Amino acid sequence: VVQSFPPPPAAGSAEFNADFATLHAWQARRTEDQCAAAQSQSIPSYENMLGAVSPFPVPLKGEPKAFFAAVGGDAGAAVFVLKSRFNRPRPPLTDPTLRPCITLPKGKAYPSGHATAARLYALVLAELVPSRRTEFLAAGDRAALYRVLGGVHHPSDIEAGKHLAD
Repeated sequence: VVQSFPPPPAAGSAEFNADFATLHAWQARRTEDQCAAAQSQSIPSYENMLGAVSPFPVPLKGEPKAFFAAVGGDAGAAVFVLKSRFNRPRPPLTDPTLRPCITLPKGKAYPSGHATAARLYALVLAELVPSRRTEFLAAGDRAALYRVLGGVHHPSDIEAGKHLAD
């Protein structure tokens, strides 16, 4: 998957322009409470992103803690390779009229590591408790959306992260 992963939208393309239109729309309507929720998930851990719907006691201990740490580590390794390959800057570094409401990460944007990890955590939980699949995926999608709402990821970064996790 990593070898054949598609690149981000080209500068000036319709998808590139749509990303920035979405970012500006979120900037215009987001609330302080939404920004606070997004900031609370700035560290992409299982507990931060899926803890509220976890079938395991949070904070995790023992085998579940080790397992989800390994899942996050594997996701991070794949994301690092792709971020290094594509070298896409964060949205406010391309468009200075964007003002993030959460801490701007230092790394590159594409694909979103948060979206990748949140989706992977959700997919694992969905395998363990299939009756709650919709709930888990919704929590993962919310964690990913917070990165757009917060102004630190393009929507296409989020979709790429989900694609990588899938």
